[in-house]
Amino acid sequence: MDIEKKLTSLRNELKERSIDAYLVTGTDPHQSEYVAPRWRTRAFISGFTGSAGTVVITQDKALLWVDSRYFIQAEKEIENTEYEMMKLEVDDTPDPYQWLKENLEKGAKVGVDASSVSIALFSSLSADLKEKGIILEATDDLLDPIWENRPAVPCTECEEMSLEYAGKSAVEKVEEIRKKLRKMGLRWTFIASIDDIAWLTNLRADDIPCNPVFVSYAFISLTKAVLFVDKNRFAEKTLLQHVKSVFDIRPYEEAVTALKSLAKGPGYYSPEKVSEVFHKALSGKNNLLGRDLTTDMKTRKNEAELRGMRLAHIYDAAAYVSFLARLDRNGKYDEIAISDRLEAERKRIPGYLGPSFNPISGYREHGAMCHYSATKESSSEVNGHGLLVLDTGSQFEFGTTDITRTLLFGDEPTEEEKKDYTLVLKGHLALSRQRFIKGTRGVQLDAIAKQFLWQYGESFYHGTGHGVGCRLNVHEGPLRISSALIDVPLLPGMVTSDEPGLYKEGRYGIRIENLLAVKKDMNTEFGEFYSFEVLTLVPYEKKLIDMSLITDEERKQIDDYHKRIYEELHELVEPDVLRWLSDATSPL
Repeated sequence: MDIEKKLTSLRNELKERSIDAYLVTGTDPHQSEYVAPRWRTRAFISGFTGSAGTVVITQDKALLWVDSRYFIQAEKEIENTEYEMMKLEVDDTPDPYQWLKENLEKGAKVGVDASSVSIALFSSLSADLKEKGIILEATDDLLDPIWENRPAVPCTECEEMSLEYAGKSAVEKVEEIRKKLRKMGLRWTFIASIDDIAWLTNLRADDIPCNPVFVSYAFISLTKAVLFVDKNRFAEKTLLQHVKSVFDIRPYEEAVTALKSLAKGPGYYSPEKVSEVFHKALSGKNNLLGRDLTTDMKTRKNEAELRGMRLAHIYDAAAYVSFLARLDRNGKYDEIAISDRLEAERKRIPGYLGPSFNPISGYREHGAMCHYSATKESSSEVNGHGLLVLDTGSQFEFGTTDITRTLLFGDEPTEEEKKDYTLVLKGHLALSRQRFIKGTRGVQLDAIAKQFLWQYGESFYHGTGHGVGCRLNVHEGPLRISSALIDVPLLPGMVTSDEPGLYKEGRYGIRIENLLAVKKDMNTEFGEFYSFEVLTLVPYEKKLIDMSLITDEERKQIDDYHKRIYEELHELVEPDVLRWLSDATSPL
């Protein structure tokens, strides 16, 4: 069914229900960033396949809101449909909620699937629209009746992460949660965030491509621990019995009804993560609301998790430098072939499970689309002079990686390319060597990575850094380094990306990304200070560095980093790669 037919069918349903506008959030019942095929509602109704965006449909309008990461992609994907793209944070473009207030009449009704909108968003939007006399109604999924051959709720097999790299057992984690509940005077907590549940249980699966999670809910009280999950996931009886020794296993579909009897007395949950469909079951007057307790526990990696992350980066780097050493910079490839060659090297590494996200391999003008994803139809030939942005990552049995390198193909770089690469590199280096006082937020560090670009009247608009899980989601909250005012301090054990970039539409893109772990640094009379441990171990593109822009401090930082790379990897690579590695890590 094409987009126009889908819109017609949906509009007929809206008319029957007297609904004037329908809001599609594009997420799942767990408010996930990346979702299983069953819940790719935004892509189904609009054709836009990016990971973020909002759709509003009325009887005469079809609108898609996206941020700057997706302007170019969205424009192409909704071409030749009636959809109009709305650019978030550009000029006077209203966000989707402002648009509803400004364009609907008093008494109008807006529908949204109760399972795909959080309690927090539904509550705030409902109050906001009410000021204009507009009603927000929580509906069932109105796309389901028109979605032919819709994918089923995923049910991939669960396996347990080794305690050697998890660091703590599920029993220990449950007891830690109970201690927190007792301290707060509460009786229970309900968790809908599936990466939090994967961390809590030490279980991993494959419900969402590249995200080793499984759809489930968890309820922890002072006396009970319940996991709402399909027990058919546990093919091994021993694993099933082990999980049952910690959790009472109940069917995934029974969570809403079961909570009505389980959630007695004051409890705790995240209204940003729990969907509106649970609102009535969790409507106790004395409940406390906030970020999931498990989220803060998960984001600070323990020593075992950090060991696993370091090991993952060493192995991943061995694969990456093998790929770089064997890549003919004057050869003929296409964008997909480039990322496939790297994937082939990674598959040879012990403990490798698969990619941590779909690869971004963008040559020339495609590199200027910072979240471009090559398809068979769009994949450009990589031939002749040009820059290629290669953003990839790995899932290992013991950790997760995320790395971006900008590669030079063909002739010597232009002076502009060298200047731009070096300005991005200078910001990347400055952030990684920064020492900062306890209590520092990501927003306070963001300008450190942008300062050199700003001096030349250049910048970038995606986040500078995001949290990364341990054999979990490559995007992990709550940590973020960006211009957004997020009140989350950086603390030892957190892992963040360091990825400034620069994008010149129609020409080229540049991004350089390493992962960093926050560590304790020193104590002075002014307080406790932290710094970063660089986890990623892949050389920079030396031919793209403009030495006239590099300070002595930066030169030493690069040389020391390259020396460390050689020391860590030289015994792990084959002779042909070792020769390349020796040259790639030689002093500037």
